[in-house]
Amino acid sequence: MAQNTAGQFLAIARILRPQGRKGEVAAEILTDFPERFSGLQSVFLEAPGQTPRSIGVERSWPHKGRIILKFSGVDTIEGASRLRGLEVLVPWEQRTPLPAHHYYLCELQGCRVVWERRGKEIGTVAEVEATGGVDILHVKRQDGKGDVLIPLAQEICTQIDLCARRIVIDPPEDLLEVNEPEGVRDKD
Repeated sequence: MAQNTAGQFLAIARILRPQGRKGEVAAEILTDFPERFSGLQSVFLEAPGQTPRSIGVERSWPHKGRIILKFSGVDTIEGASRLRGLEVLVPWEQRTPLPAHHYYLCELQGCRVVWERRGKEIGTVAEVEATGGVDILHVKRQDGKGDVLIPLAQEICTQIDLCARRIVIDPPEDLLEVNEPEGVRDKD
């Protein structure tokens, strides 16, 4: 699930195209919890650069790996076409609770990354790349040597403390140097 730029909402779907003739739309599912669509009564729709607007949800159902949504007041193919590309959002407070040691990727952005064994702060998480496998932390290095990519694997990211905005890592040797050009590598 992606968090929108204002940080107040979570994107749970992206509208792809009209579906049917009565204003329904087909949407790409962006959430790991597609069951949340079954009880949805209202959502927010957001276009890039615009303020999210609230809209009622009349019905929703899964179809061929997508979610079909019928919004209140959208009753024609033309009306549904105008929604193409919009993100379907829910307020951040309505996010699905996660079990222990699971995190929304957007919560990790801005966390400090510390290599505890060496007593060294590496930098700050600028982005988390969802790969479909092990997600990747893009860490802006504190020493100004660019970014380093760190797998978000429990064996490497040994402790995540969201309250302290800190991720403790224990990487294999040379992991931090993989992205550095020859001659710039850290020799400590």
